[in-house]
Amino acid sequence: MAMIGNSIEIAKQLLEKGELVAIPTETVYGLAANALNELAVLEIFKVKNRPQFDPLIVHVASIAKARELVEYFPEKAEKLAGHFWPGPLTLLLKKKSIIPDLVTSGLDTVAVRCPDHVMTLALLSELSFPLAAPSANPFGYISPTHPEHVNEQLGDKINYILDGGECHVGIESTIVGFENELPVVYRLGGLSIEKIESVAGQVSVQLNTSSNPKAPGQLKSHYAPKKKLKLGNLDELMQTYGTNRIGVLSFQYKISQIQPENQLTLSASGNLEEAAQRLFACLRALDKKNIDFILAEKVPDTGLGKAINDRLHRAASN
Repeated sequence: MAMIGNSIEIAKQLLEKGELVAIPTETVYGLAANALNELAVLEIFKVKNRPQFDPLIVHVASIAKARELVEYFPEKAEKLAGHFWPGPLTLLLKKKSIIPDLVTSGLDTVAVRCPDHVMTLALLSELSFPLAAPSANPFGYISPTHPEHVNEQLGDKINYILDGGECHVGIESTIVGFENELPVVYRLGGLSIEKIESVAGQVSVQLNTSSNPKAPGQLKSHYAPKKKLKLGNLDELMQTYGTNRIGVLSFQYKISQIQPENQLTLSASGNLEEAAQRLFACLRALDKKNIDFILAEKVPDTGLGKAINDRLHRAASN
């Protein structure tokens, strides 16, 4: 298993050697490598068993560092970065040739963000290169929000996990690109559309679900447990699948017909931020239980609820 520790220096040394390190962010744990080292980036795809047509996000310490990697910043991208970096916002911008095509899956745009985590920002500030870092889990499975989640699945393939505690946002960043200078949301995430629009004006939403993504995290089946997940009205789902050997993931309320140990709620108080933070950990916990199916319901489709429902739909497509 990998060593779990809080040494930025160890992480720095491994990354400078071209090795992989799991790093904490406010969203989920990332599997990081030198974004400018093609061999190191290739190792990310191998360890995750990730198809090379699915591009990676590049992490930087500041807007200034991001400018070194892209051709230009649209005016509204500048505004968004100024308001929400560090934070769960990824910008999709025209890349410079310094970024290997492997990172961007051959696209002429690169996904870049400044993560809101004190340890990873400190690490990035000490490195002479940016970090490519998708979620630190096998491709398509539930994203990790705790160092032990990483160790359970990739601990035999990497040497070091930088322990930053539990991720406080819990779902991946929102990805925003620009078409004719106007913002387009390509992936729903930890920054709500309402907050984006409060800074950049009206946005359009293009959530690709094909095998030819324009941005990371757009594939139809993703974030999925090994157990089959069924999404819908819980009462109707129980009529179809029964209540024996069933796990339930509900938004607020528990169900009397299901064994208490086989059901989890995302937020008893109905708080969508808490629900987002708990989503992946709850899916992992249910996936470990001796059940045949996980039944889940959508949350209110406002604010972060849109991103939670997006993850549940993709998890149910496995």
